[in-house]
Amino acid sequence: MLCAAAILAPVASLAGAAEVTRTTYREAVEPICKTDTQANERIFAGVKAEVRQGGLKAAAAKFAKAARALKSAIRQIQAVPAPAADSARLSKWLGKVSGVAGYFEAVARKLRAGDKAGAEHLINKLTTEAGAANNVVIPFEFTYCRLEPSRFT
Repeated sequence: MLCAAAILAPVASLAGAAEVTRTTYREAVEPICKTDTQANERIFAGVKAEVRQGGLKAAAAKFAKAARALKSAIRQIQAVPAPAADSARLSKWLGKVSGVAGYFEAVARKLRAGDKAGAEHLINKLTTEAGAANNVVIPFEFTYCRLEPSRFT
């Protein structure tokens, strides 16, 4: 009997561990997203004017830098334990956020090549993908983890 209790004690302590909820998950990831959002505000400062004035290479560098920052945030978010019931939802969300990072890179390539119209087309796709990502995680009521490319592009 004592032997069985010794074996079951660690299992019981795992069961007593705090379960990850949507609220605790949101509280864990929002600071990561806040840091990324603030970085994007600095990175994208003046990008619209640069594009209008023909500074496509400078704008391209900003989109590339934003892509790196977003990918870093995604890696940090992936390390946060997710609510078991929402693992598929969060996986889909992070996939769409990764898609947004891919669009940032693609916009950077188009701008470097001098293709302003192509970059604008990709920004429209980026905006659509960001909206789809936001729709996936509506139940989490994110503030900073909501993707709002219109603030930057």
